[in-house]
Amino acid sequence: MSFSRRIELATWNGGQFARFRLLKLCANLLVPVYRLKFPQLEWWHDTDFNNYLDKFSERRGHNSDRRWIIHQLLRLTAEIAGDTAECGVYAGASSYVILKANQRDQRFKRTHFMFDSYEGLSKPNASDGSYWRAGDLAIDESTVDANLTDCRDYKLMKGWIPTRFSEVADRQFSFVHIDVDLYEPTRDSIAFFLPRMSPGGIIVVDDYWFTTCPGATQGVDEVLAGSPEKMLALPDGGGFLIKGVSTGRTAKLMDPVKEASSN
Repeated sequence: MSFSRRIELATWNGGQFARFRLLKLCANLLVPVYRLKFPQLEWWHDTDFNNYLDKFSERRGHNSDRRWIIHQLLRLTAEIAGDTAECGVYAGASSYVILKANQRDQRFKRTHFMFDSYEGLSKPNASDGSYWRAGDLAIDESTVDANLTDCRDYKLMKGWIPTRFSEVADRQFSFVHIDVDLYEPTRDSIAFFLPRMSPGGIIVVDDYWFTTCPGATQGVDEVLAGSPEKMLALPDGGGFLIKGVSTGRTAKLMDPVKEASSN
């Protein structure tokens, strides 16, 4: 452990601990349902990852946990054949992580396909709730290109989902990230890519189990109802599945059936 880290930890054991307790008290008073996490997380000090977050102005945002999870899940697909894709690109932050993994793992020649209207969200329907509006999250594709200047082997697939999916219908995929917030594009995306995933390939759905995206959760669960794979909900929001890996049913932690049988 470096000298600077030892100093940092020593400081934490002093003044930072008191400030953290004050932060926790304020959070409990202002937003009682909010749950703070322990700040002694080593990945918070990963220089390369922090530089990436700074590139997309996300170090102090709300998405760093989910970016880290994508970064780690991609390690599981390094030896899985297939291209990669993202549905719902926005500024390209998630695609950047995927592209860097593609460039690092040279066993397979991958193309990364980036599907987005680049005009924001389509009109939500009744199942999507009231949080989103048509046109939210609009961004020009030139901004995405500018953010990916040090990346290669990607294609911007501009158009409303699923209109351009047919262009990759003959492809196999190792990793797909879906972040389209709404019911119809989420349903259409997972329905299209699930049968085209290589065994061991991973699909991540950014919006799964978010209260602001009830339609996305509904769309995922509908498509997966007849599949052995199920979405594993992540504590930071979102979820993932592994193609070909059966997932146990969703159940309460304290199963009433088991409790009754034990009495």
